[in-house]
Amino acid sequence: MIATPQLVFVFGTLKKGFPLHRRGLAHANFIGLYRTAASYPMLIAGPWFAPMMFFEPGRGLRVSGELYQVDPATLERLDRMESIGRPGNFRRRIRIVPRRPGRSCRALAYFKARFLAASVHSGYLRSYEDRHFVPPWRREAP
Repeated sequence: MIATPQLVFVFGTLKKGFPLHRRGLAHANFIGLYRTAASYPMLIAGPWFAPMMFFEPGRGLRVSGELYQVDPATLERLDRMESIGRPGNFRRRIRIVPRRPGRSCRALAYFKARFLAASVHSGYLRSYEDRHFVPPWRREAP
């Protein structure tokens, strides 16, 4: 486990006003609005209409999101929420830039493997605003 506070860039359901924010980042330190320095493919996919970003720098669009500073316990909670350790789920440190003038930085971001996007519901997105996501507590058992 990482013992120091970390910067985490979120672009989907962990953003303010979306279903996973309260459970994941409600008590984290919000830094500001940022976007990826490089382009990445981000789309809505899978049976739960989840936003997914693929670690394919240079493809897709520059993705907008929010930057947070999180403590080790919060990072561990986010890792569980994002299924880190299960096939196709990982995080990488990427360069992000502020939406307003300021300095770029590196932050952790969560990525999925393409095989998890079995059914795709959108083209590449610059910003996630969709409201079709089904959070875990509303999913029916298979």
